[in-house]
Amino acid sequence: MYYDGDADLGVLAGKTIAIIGYGSQGHAQAQNLRDSGLEVVVAQRPGGPNHALAVSHGFQPVSVEEAVKQADVVNILLPDELQADVYRTSIRPHLKPGAVLMASHGFNFHFGQVEPPPGHDILLVAPKGPGHLVRSEYVKGGGVPCLIALGPGASPETKKIGLAYAKGIGGTRGGVIETTIAEETETDLFGEQVVLCGGVSELIKAGFDTLVEAGYQPEMAYFECLHEMKLIVDLFYQGGLEYMRYSVSNTAEYGDYTRGKRIITEETRKEMRKILEEIRSGQFARDWILENRGGAAMFKSTRRRERQHPIAETGRRLRRMMKWIDSKEV
Repeated sequence: MYYDGDADLGVLAGKTIAIIGYGSQGHAQAQNLRDSGLEVVVAQRPGGPNHALAVSHGFQPVSVEEAVKQADVVNILLPDELQADVYRTSIRPHLKPGAVLMASHGFNFHFGQVEPPPGHDILLVAPKGPGHLVRSEYVKGGGVPCLIALGPGASPETKKIGLAYAKGIGGTRGGVIETTIAEETETDLFGEQVVLCGGVSELIKAGFDTLVEAGYQPEMAYFECLHEMKLIVDLFYQGGLEYMRYSVSNTAEYGDYTRGKRIITEETRKEMRKILEEIRSGQFARDWILENRGGAAMFKSTRRRERQHPIAETGRRLRRMMKWIDSKEV
């Protein structure tokens, strides 16, 4: 674990950092680095909301090619599915000798979609929180913990650059954990697919459908299976499973112990292990890469279909009744 005293911002003195993409992580990291006294150039194509946002924050966005030509450190913060094409066409041909290539998620590094030419080290600095939190905690004087990882053969100097970068975005205030690109990538994908997004989404919908099919009102099903999820997750966030169990009723805790394993069965765990193997073998990465090369037709049609699920319409209705929620509609 590394903290402020383990990192020296002076390592980045006289160097230019290119932030490629001014989205969720890009806007936060660029501002934090600048506020830490570092030289930052932002690459963002004109015409979109992120370009206007960068201008409103006092940056003068340039093309990817121009940013890379200036940079000693290039951090690719575009969506995973866009990084490889942009790297091949606009980043690799313009890298300065010895420039360090960075990302905040290792997908394209790990699965061979972004491969640096000889003489260029790979570096990962990954905040463990969304961009808006990375920014707001920095402004408050705190910081979101980060992961740091180096590519094969990376020099000790690159590690110093990574720690300095983490300090520049506030990460060393919270703590920086050393890992590998493989570990960060594989655990991140596993968490998203099995628990945080895929697992939870399907569990919520299955609970909602079960109640509605049994004749209960969809509004009741929505409250019990989706709306109250936030109450439980907040307890997890504050103190783990034990604090959640301490905070809920004894009835709820007893139901947790006696019924939870009937939902997450050995068969479920076998499927989890299968999904992990698909991630580690590269099968999921190949599926996602091929999906995008084919225009992402299945992905887009599934997205449209999911937005028409009865739980979505029920939620839109109910959230309008709850004025205290900062309701978002896609």
